[in-house]
Amino acid sequence: MNIKRLFALLLAVVMVSGMAACGNETANNGPKNSVVIAIGSEPETLDPTQGWGHGNSPIVQSTLVKYTADLTFENDLATQYALSPDGLTWTFSIRDDAFFTDGEKVTASDVAFTLETAKAAQGSVDLTYMESAVAQDDTTVVITLSKPTSIFLNTLASIGIVPEHAYGEDYGTNPIGSGPYKFVEWRPQEQIIFTANENYYGDAPAIKDVTVVFMSEDAALAAVQAGEVDVAYSTATLGTTEVEGYHVEAIPSADNRGFTLPVLPNEGNTTESGAPIGNDVTCNIEIRQAIAYAIDRQQVVDAVLNGFGRPAYSENDGMPWNNPEVAIETDVDYAKKLLADAGWADTDGDGIVEKNGLKAEFDCVYPTGDSVRQAVGMAAAEQLLAIGIKVNIEGMSWDEIMNVMFSHAVLMGWGSAIPNETYYLYRSEGALLDDFYNPEGYMSDVTDGYLNAAMEALTVEEANENWQKVQWDGTTGTSMRGECPWVWIVNLDHVTYVRDGLSIGEQPIHGHGHGLPLIQNLHEWTWME
Repeated sequence: MNIKRLFALLLAVVMVSGMAACGNETANNGPKNSVVIAIGSEPETLDPTQGWGHGNSPIVQSTLVKYTADLTFENDLATQYALSPDGLTWTFSIRDDAFFTDGEKVTASDVAFTLETAKAAQGSVDLTYMESAVAQDDTTVVITLSKPTSIFLNTLASIGIVPEHAYGEDYGTNPIGSGPYKFVEWRPQEQIIFTANENYYGDAPAIKDVTVVFMSEDAALAAVQAGEVDVAYSTATLGTTEVEGYHVEAIPSADNRGFTLPVLPNEGNTTESGAPIGNDVTCNIEIRQAIAYAIDRQQVVDAVLNGFGRPAYSENDGMPWNNPEVAIETDVDYAKKLLADAGWADTDGDGIVEKNGLKAEFDCVYPTGDSVRQAVGMAAAEQLLAIGIKVNIEGMSWDEIMNVMFSHAVLMGWGSAIPNETYYLYRSEGALLDDFYNPEGYMSDVTDGYLNAAMEALTVEEANENWQKVQWDGTTGTSMRGECPWVWIVNLDHVTYVRDGLSIGEQPIHGHGHGLPLIQNLHEWTWME
């Protein structure tokens, strides 16, 4: 280990040690009612209308409904709700015993204000389909949609209710809510402190004081080894390190890694920002499918992730709306046949197949510094040489990736606990926009039909049936059996060091990204001894 890195790790331990001395007595065998949690990703805001809690529980704020561990819904602020027969009008009754931490009562007016504010923000919370949210009285809010939207409850489970009377420009850094925890302090790039809300209407959290510190996985592991944190996110490459007094919990996730493969040829076109579009190799479906069938995903899990993961076959493996038929078996011979039948052959003996003078070779980029993506990409690329396809794995900054992702493969990561993601990944109108959802340029009228039917379904069962058809309807779809704009490789386990004696509850399956999914059930954590 070089001196600079060693100094950084020692500095992290000293910093956390000071935090623990001030706010966490568990490290000193005192009262076990607090925790220090080390994670790698710092939120941009604690404002739910700007995306805080998106796909998870916002913890500081209450939501109308909330997820259970099996991804069904139960009431939170809502006591009941009803949907009109046409699917356009939702009426929610809310409890009358919920108070913000400044003592003001939570009313239907706060709910309406929150939803209208989130819609106007046009951030990660998509409420473009909401026409209005109106408080009929203190405990009744009526929400009108422009079209039936099956994901509306998923969205509501992520939007914490903010106080209309105390909402301003600084709300995201100094929030008031009515959730199980209340905000205490935020030191950017260092820590956020929460404490239990003594006036919470639900069951009181057993963990009273919570300090969330932000540090790299290396520094977090050093803090674990020094006994200065109670919980720390780690990585598959570090998770085999044994530390006395701690155990590792491998939390299943839909946090996946795979190749995005441009489906359009290079015809000299560019996006609005000037980024080149298309790739003459990956635009061939036989290339994309051959890659999908040639990769031994379990081997990648074992060799790269030390077993902390599962093979990935879609953006939503394990979710209720996933189509189980999208799973494929590794079949190198079939991959070779796909290429041969389409006219690809190694005519010059260099090990790379070609067709009409075009070599089956292309670049795949990943964000520099992400060792897991790099290792997954290199392991897959090595396997693909066996079928005559050469993939050059190269690290770039995200700004650089934004300029090449419409013409290069990208080692991308997605995965969400809500079905919205499938809609944004594959809708034709979202192709080739300057965001990360559909850089491969996938467009299909058939898929759009299923996506719209899923979004406008009036029942969960009808919605799930159409989400599954998006992936594979027996003839076509977005899956690797179909048009294959993605080659999914692995789902990561979220590797977490937990101090012995601490229960972090029944963790729901995590979505993409380390850090915030872990604390969505913080109110269920408890010290067992």
